[in-house]
Amino acid sequence: MKLLPWQVKRDLVTKVDEETDPAHGVTPQSREISKYISHGILNLDKPSGPTSHEVVAWVKKILKIDHAGHGGTLDPRVTGVLPVALQEATKIAQVFLYSGKEYICVMRLHSTMPRERVQEVIDEFVGEIYQRPPLRSSVARRLRRRTIYYIQDVEFLENRVLFRVGCQAGTYIRKLCFDIGEALGCGAHMEELRRTRAGPLAEDEDLITLYDLYEAYHLWTEGNDESKLRTIIQPMENALTLVPKIFLRDSAVDSICHGANLAVPGIAKFETGIRKKGVVGLFTLKGELVALARALMTTEEIEDKERGITTDTLRGIMAPGTYPRLWRKRSRKGQG
Repeated sequence: MKLLPWQVKRDLVTKVDEETDPAHGVTPQSREISKYISHGILNLDKPSGPTSHEVVAWVKKILKIDHAGHGGTLDPRVTGVLPVALQEATKIAQVFLYSGKEYICVMRLHSTMPRERVQEVIDEFVGEIYQRPPLRSSVARRLRRRTIYYIQDVEFLENRVLFRVGCQAGTYIRKLCFDIGEALGCGAHMEELRRTRAGPLAEDEDLITLYDLYEAYHLWTEGNDESKLRTIIQPMENALTLVPKIFLRDSAVDSICHGANLAVPGIAKFETGIRKKGVVGLFTLKGELVALARALMTTEEIEDKERGITTDTLRGIMAPGTYPRLWRKRSRKGQG
């Protein structure tokens, strides 16, 4: 059975047995509170009514910050998991585009159909499907392929059908309902929808409300109690739980911060499942995110080789100077 995107488990391989210097950097959980906020993400329960952009605007107003972004739009009437990246963490919001999503949907059939026939047609939509985005969408209406990982927990009540669907990011559930109705010959539309997972963030794992955020912020600013704020804001590194990771030697960190590509000697540890051209996260040995990169070698090649460029840096996250500079400027490219 093929594993779902959020079920993938990776092993950690040690390339060089190396310690990290406690004088530089800090574990993500131990960041000073202002940096903890600016490098944080929220697993927010979006209410029905406002747009995703309006919810993000409220988050910025509550926390008194300038920048925030969400990891996947939900329509105004749709509720559930809305990842929100704060300040510096907006640089990694794109990682949610590589992760699977899960929804609970209520579909209304336009006429009565035998339950066995409805189940039969629903099962036909599991796997790779072709889908054209609906008229009310923010993307070009080109035919594209998307994967439905499963449609399960199907229940019936008169002309309503409730089901749980796991799918590739970018799948339109209301279009899925429309297409199921077309295949049945009776027509159908999406009546209610709730997102229960966006990549590593799930409904049953630390989901918070806007009120929770408001209360925690005021406990900090008015009572100097930051404990609740630390429980409802997560380090941005949590968003990369599903992304393959490479852990850098302290001596390689600053060169990556300046945009260098990563060479084999700069690697201390790495995870299995790294594929060429896939996105990987580059981390310090303390677990801090340094950059997002594109893999130029597989896990096996990284393990076997002693030289060569392993990744192409796509987006620097850590500020230069966080770790000491141990590279020569005139030959910085590839000196990670």
